[in-house]
Amino acid sequence: MPLEPHRPPRDLLTTGALALAVVAVSSSAPLIAFAAAPALAVAFWRNMIAVGVLSPFALTRRRAEFRSLMTGAGRREGMFCVLSGVALAAHFATWMPSAKLTSVAAATALVATQPVWQGLIARAQGRRLPSGVWVGVGIAVVGAVLATGADFTVSAEAFAGDLLAVVGGMFAAVYTALGERARVTVSTATYTTICYAVCALILLVVCLIARVPLGGFDTGTWLAVLALVVGAQLLGHSMFSYALRRISATTISVLILLEAPGAALIGWAWLGQLPDPVTLPGLALLLAGVAVVVLSSARTARRSARVSTAVPADAAPVRD
Repeated sequence: MPLEPHRPPRDLLTTGALALAVVAVSSSAPLIAFAAAPALAVAFWRNMIAVGVLSPFALTRRRAEFRSLMTGAGRREGMFCVLSGVALAAHFATWMPSAKLTSVAAATALVATQPVWQGLIARAQGRRLPSGVWVGVGIAVVGAVLATGADFTVSAEAFAGDLLAVVGGMFAAVYTALGERARVTVSTATYTTICYAVCALILLVVCLIARVPLGGFDTGTWLAVLALVVGAQLLGHSMFSYALRRISATTISVLILLEAPGAALIGWAWLGQLPDPVTLPGLALLLAGVAVVVLSSARTARRSARVSTAVPADAAPVRD
């Protein structure tokens, strides 16, 4: 049973993309808190505007690739791109409303279970993850729960919110796993354009059915939405998607947990929300868990590289 599928070697560009992505997604929660608009409307616009930015380049430079995803063997990869967009929409549609039903702390802690689901998905795919990865995932998730100071209340509404947050974490894992599969052969520009377009379309339907207002917001809110597009969406999600070519979905999911301390720092500097000192041990555990996962994954990658450096014959080269 293989530990990991073959991946191109990690490089400085991938490391830089991951660092940029973590910083970018850390701005998401403070911007959403600042924006005076429904969460689902914000989710729709951040995806819709991102498609508007990406599509001119993707449709011009990747036209042949788009055609290949609609015919013959390429349809399978095209379907992975579409399903990834569906999973992303489901993540936004469950986790964002969860924060309205339960506490923000509880919602953040429960969605932080994403790496656990990611590990289970990898196991179901036939991958035997190193024990160090599982240990690191456990430490990081416990750290995330402690860092958020989660206060799980007992009420029907809060319980529904807690369930939605867990489901949101599950869909985030599915989204990342599908993206990992699509990125084997599909370029970053093509994948993200299809994924965000599908996500935006589904969220538009949800907003229309639920009668969520999509306009009438003040200038500050629109600026916050644009900042979300540039930061969390294009420099965050897209850079994580780029890195999926060289980094496993499980490792990416653990790295995403670094959003918690990043968001806390931005919230403190921008919104004046000083982190509670009791959350500091949780942040230390979170960072330790991330370090364990990254070091264990790197050690496994080096071991696999020594065993075989040959690229599978059926893995077509991908353009980043």
